[in-house]
Amino acid sequence: MPCIDRRLALGLVIGAGLAGCATPPPPAPPPPAPVARAPAPAPAPASPRATNARVSQATDARGYRVDGARAIYAAYPESIYKGKLPPLLHAIVVVETDVDSNGNVRNVTMLRAPSHAPDVTARVRDMIRRASPLPAPARLGTVKYVDTWLVDKSGRFQLDTLTEGQL
Repeated sequence: MPCIDRRLALGLVIGAGLAGCATPPPPAPPPPAPVARAPAPAPAPASPRATNARVSQATDARGYRVDGARAIYAAYPESIYKGKLPPLLHAIVVVETDVDSNGNVRNVTMLRAPSHAPDVTARVRDMIRRASPLPAPARLGTVKYVDTWLVDKSGRFQLDTLTEGQL
């Protein structure tokens, strides 16, 4: 029996040696090249009604000014001065607001800013931007309009467009 074990062991050694001489398997094929696809079409621009529920039917900047003023009043009801303004105001700020076709405020330009109250100027600019979007100017496309902010010493205001007057 010891011979059979030697033969078997020798056969296993030779077999293992021959297995090491075998040709390696072929390399895996490269992954397929990505297929060039046309870019997805850009979504169609949304109509103002689809992205902004408030729409202005004004036909000129003067008409839009009323809709813009109402939107600002709606955004800040607690900051509106109720009744007639006092004879001496803390600040008067004249502002030009540039609005895109969806009512988004694109730019706020101060045409007249009180030098003694730069905080009021900054607050007015911030309030206009935060009230955005204003009503979408459906008939105008885009619009620039000018309004005057009349600010009391309490910080409450009226817009000239919707003012209740002055004592």
